[in-house]
Amino acid sequence: MQYTIKAPQGLNQSVKLPASKSISNRALVIHALAGGKLQPENLSDCDDTNVMIRALRDMPDVIDIGAAGTAMRFMTAYLSVMEGQEHVLTGSERMKHRPIELLVGALRSLGADISYLGEPGFPPLRIKGSRLSGELLEIPGNVSSQYISALLMIGPTLKEGLRLRLTGDIISRPYIDLTLSVMHQFGAVAEWSDFDTIQVKPVAYKERAYYIENDWSAASYWYEMMALSEGEDDEIRLEGLMDGSRQGDSSVRYIFSLLGVKSSFGTKQPGTPTTVTLKRKGSCVPRLEYDFVNSPDLAQTFVVCCAVKNVPFHFRGLSTLKIKETDRIAALKTEMRKLGYVLSDGDGTELIWSGERCEPQLESGIDTYEDHRMALSFAPAALRIKGLKINHPQVVSKSYPKFWDDLKAAGFCIMQDS
Repeated sequence: MQYTIKAPQGLNQSVKLPASKSISNRALVIHALAGGKLQPENLSDCDDTNVMIRALRDMPDVIDIGAAGTAMRFMTAYLSVMEGQEHVLTGSERMKHRPIELLVGALRSLGADISYLGEPGFPPLRIKGSRLSGELLEIPGNVSSQYISALLMIGPTLKEGLRLRLTGDIISRPYIDLTLSVMHQFGAVAEWSDFDTIQVKPVAYKERAYYIENDWSAASYWYEMMALSEGEDDEIRLEGLMDGSRQGDSSVRYIFSLLGVKSSFGTKQPGTPTTVTLKRKGSCVPRLEYDFVNSPDLAQTFVVCCAVKNVPFHFRGLSTLKIKETDRIAALKTEMRKLGYVLSDGDGTELIWSGERCEPQLESGIDTYEDHRMALSFAPAALRIKGLKINHPQVVSKSYPKFWDDLKAAGFCIMQDS
């Protein structure tokens, strides 16, 4: 399937954003560990969360999480502490090539019984649940924060709790803090005891009602649209966001202010969902340098937006992009060439555009590599690039199932080719 996207002349739209996938998946695991019967409210309806819901509800002998990387990491830890149960955890072909050795090794050091059923270091896994010990565990801080979050969430169930020390540089710290925040709300006692160490005490989770805020990652694509729009009176209203959110991608509003987008929050009290209004403020930096070490999922959005706005950039902190749904650094370099932009990757953990152009090749369309963020971040470029085509656009269901419907409601014309 391929979509050809034609943008409207102007933007004036209210958008009900999806619930946060990151919070939903954490709340589901913690809710299950609490033995809760009251399902969290406003759960995300994306593929990744639906996979988690089915797995935790049905607990089949073989759990296939498809392409859901978060589910693979979180369920690996969760199943390890399910005493007396045995499951096989598997996924898509791409998932079978995404590394999980560091998490498995950490869990084994706590006493987990996990074996590889295929290539060592990669899914599928056979997991026999048991009561794990705790105490001190050290892992590198520059790995996916999902490994760290998976370990933290099972911390309260361990006999001695867990003292987790992160060695070297710590990346994606906001995602770790988000995990701790959700844990706290379910009664866990877990804190940073030092700049590199988190102490989780063996205090059981408590069941409680829990409401999930909407997704700042999803908001980033509407910020991108506003940055690329050219109407002086254009306005987008994003519903259900929270000022002071623990979501790492809430930093999007600060970064986009550098590209000429102003955010105005509604009048609701702090800590409650509200509507954020986006308008153009007219000023834009001539060049953008930014370290995405704490919010790597925003990188694709800013790569596309800056290049299309003709804003040279140098983005750092992208080491984890190589082990996402695809190698996002390689994918961005390839697909941006189709739009006429030549990127370099520095030492392999950066993306740089100095203004170099090449002949666009739009006819074949933007490939999405089974990666939802490729489709989501490239689609807004239709505001500046005529005839933009997106291949396999259905991948957005992984995190934002109603994205194309929301674009149509905002005035975009989307034509489907088989």
